Amino acid sequence: MISRCYSAGLHGIHAYEVTIETRLDRSLPKYFIVGLAEKAVKESYSRLASAIKSSGFRMPGCKITQNLAPADIPKEGTGFDLSLAIGVLAASGDIDTSGLGNMIFIGELALDGHVRPSKGILPIALGMKHFKQKHLIVATANAKEATMPGYSTVWGVETLRDVVDIINDCSNLTPTTVDVESYFQLPPSSGVDFSEVKGQAHVKRALEVAAAGGHNIVLIGPPGSGKSMLAKRFPSILPNLTLQEALETTAVHSVYEDISDISLITQRPFRSPHHTVSDSALVGGGRIPRPGEVSLAHNGVLFLDEFPEFKKNVLEVLRQPLEDGQVTISRTLASLTYPAKFMLIAAMNPCPCGYATDPQHDCTCSVGQIQHYLSRISGPLLDRIDIHVDVPPVSYEEISDREDSEASENIRARVLIARKIQTQRFIRHPQVHCNAHMGSRDIKRYCDLSAESRQLLKIAIVRLGLSARAYTRILKVARTIADLNQKEAILSSHISEAIHYRNLDRQTGI
Repeated sequence: MISRCYSAGLHGIHAYEVTIETRLDRSLPKYFIVGLAEKAVKESYSRLASAIKSSGFRMPGCKITQNLAPADIPKEGTGFDLSLAIGVLAASGDIDTSGLGNMIFIGELALDGHVRPSKGILPIALGMKHFKQKHLIVATANAKEATMPGYSTVWGVETLRDVVDIINDCSNLTPTTVDVESYFQLPPSSGVDFSEVKGQAHVKRALEVAAAGGHNIVLIGPPGSGKSMLAKRFPSILPNLTLQEALETTAVHSVYEDISDISLITQRPFRSPHHTVSDSALVGGGRIPRPGEVSLAHNGVLFLDEFPEFKKNVLEVLRQPLEDGQVTISRTLASLTYPAKFMLIAAMNPCPCGYATDPQHDCTCSVGQIQHYLSRISGPLLDRIDIHVDVPPVSYEEISDREDSEASENIRARVLIARKIQTQRFIRHPQVHCNAHMGSRDIKRYCDLSAESRQLLKIAIVRLGLSARAYTRILKVARTIADLNQKEAILSSHISEAIHYRNLDRQTGI
């Protein structure tokens, strides 16, 4: 007898339907699984056999052949256990097969028949929008995560017996429901605040502009000037994710790790890899590529401290995600594309000793050493960073001032107003969430300049020798500054401030 039931696999973060075909033949007991099953899938027989017996059913004592179609796509992970067990029970006549065509089964089986959670449930739940099946059966721990998109009826189960009862329509369980809006009512919980940072008013302003428009920023200054402290407080002024952004972000993390106790990520990720990170860890890799730090920072922040200390080949792989908002990883078994729209915050010293721009310390570096140090960061990479800010040392008067600086809550309020303006502006552009994501057509439409502003920008481009990419990024930053000031038109003062963020002290060499 041949039975058919359904599961789902992932190609990157995109789900595809998998048909589990099971055939029982009167022969010596053997087990075959075909369809490009990876090792974890091939090992499933021992788990499903024990789970079936522990659940009170008989394991067929004959030849069992199971095929995972489509057979030309690699299948990995333990999430196919549940569907493989259901396939065996259906082929042996232990369950009602009339409703199997409307169900997707995902879950790992324990030897005692319990269903354990699996990775990648949210992307599969998003994919249910395109599947003909409308019921998704997963482990209880994955149920809330699977319910978030709202494209299917989700059943959370504890054991294989629970699944059989649902199939046979004799279960006391009810579909899982969740209040998605309640996840967005929680305030930011970063635990740090900009009020703790003394001085550096112009740097805080630059970070406010970056937060309001989703721009990349590099902080350049001597040791102890507060670069890392400012960067770590950056999330406290960012808006929460929208529902669409939250689903995208959670989908990436769901593929990478078990997030069953989180269900939905509503606050923007903040990733801070060490400078010894490899290129595959940064952008993703593996036999079947998994997301790296740039994708885990999707819709959030990637903070690279000690920027020039990263290996040059590691930094150069940032070019594609910074430009395209996604990263493509090609391996022998698969070529996958992961989203990677993040805000980059880079922090660096102006020279190896760190004191080239510090008036209170003597720099001990030669011109050659400084040039070699700065050459670790290529011009094309720096050109993709919208805002360059000099972070000077903090004076004694600023450090000893007992007055608190402006709180993150106040800065965040202005950022939220600017983001709201951008949400309305790009309401018909679902892939554009903020000014930094604008393409050439969007810039032409939303960044119209007066004659005075055009002349000012022309002078800056000629005198500073800025590239065409720098020109468009100045326009994007100017658009954000205008939004912060709640102005429809981009004024010459907005252009002037945006130009200032590309025109650092020449001592830095940047």
